[in-house]
Amino acid sequence: MEAPSSHLSARGAPRWLLSGRRSSSSAGTECDTGRDMKTHFRVCRFIMEIGVKLGMRSVPVATACVLYHRFFERVNLAEYEPYLVAMSCVYLAGKVEEQHIRTRDIINVSHRYFNSGGAPLECDKEFWDLRDSVVQCEILILRQLSFQVSFEHPHKYLLHYMLSAKSLVNRHAWSRTPVTETSWALLRDCYHGSMCIRHSAQHIAIAMLYLALNSYGVELPVGEKPWWQVLCDDVTKEDIDAVITELLQLYDMEAKCI
Repeated sequence: MEAPSSHLSARGAPRWLLSGRRSSSSAGTECDTGRDMKTHFRVCRFIMEIGVKLGMRSVPVATACVLYHRFFERVNLAEYEPYLVAMSCVYLAGKVEEQHIRTRDIINVSHRYFNSGGAPLECDKEFWDLRDSVVQCEILILRQLSFQVSFEHPHKYLLHYMLSAKSLVNRHAWSRTPVTETSWALLRDCYHGSMCIRHSAQHIAIAMLYLALNSYGVELPVGEKPWWQVLCDDVTKEDIDAVITELLQLYDMEAKCI
């Protein structure tokens, strides 16, 4: 593993970027694993929020989160500034998904995220050093991931599964409940944790639809096989339960991160 450059560690990051870590480092009695999970949760929330402000589509944002989780699957969190890595992941995801985002825009939006209502970031040495760090970190991410940065996301499967489920129920029953909106919201929330890289795209998509349908009491017709196996023949109830359990743990994490 490459030794972290001082520009990519917390020591080399600007003060405003380090402000996001203060709440994570204050939990002295908390185990390292729990503290790291909270940090990753907060940083992925940062990715999603600046992604919205940058006008990124849902798939590029999802790719940025997967890049982030894959990177820290291979390196020690203590050795790199996670928010800097996140900015580089957003930059790289834009290239991978062909929605290019300028480094200047990523830096400015990130600065505003941590300094709401503050003065705009000056184009001084700190700005150009940070820009260089974002680009250097992008190269590091590519090397750590062996340049394998294209991922299969659940989005296309969820769309297909929802259309199939919609055709099986009364259209009035479907329109009365926000199953579609809830399914997409649940899917987005999956990317706050590493569950998005531990389960297959199809299983995550089925589990999100299953949870949304059950939340609103929408029942699909019963046949020889459960509806989820009709749509995805290699998924089991245990697979669905495992995905949902991890998602509920993320929601518990969210409550602790507030």
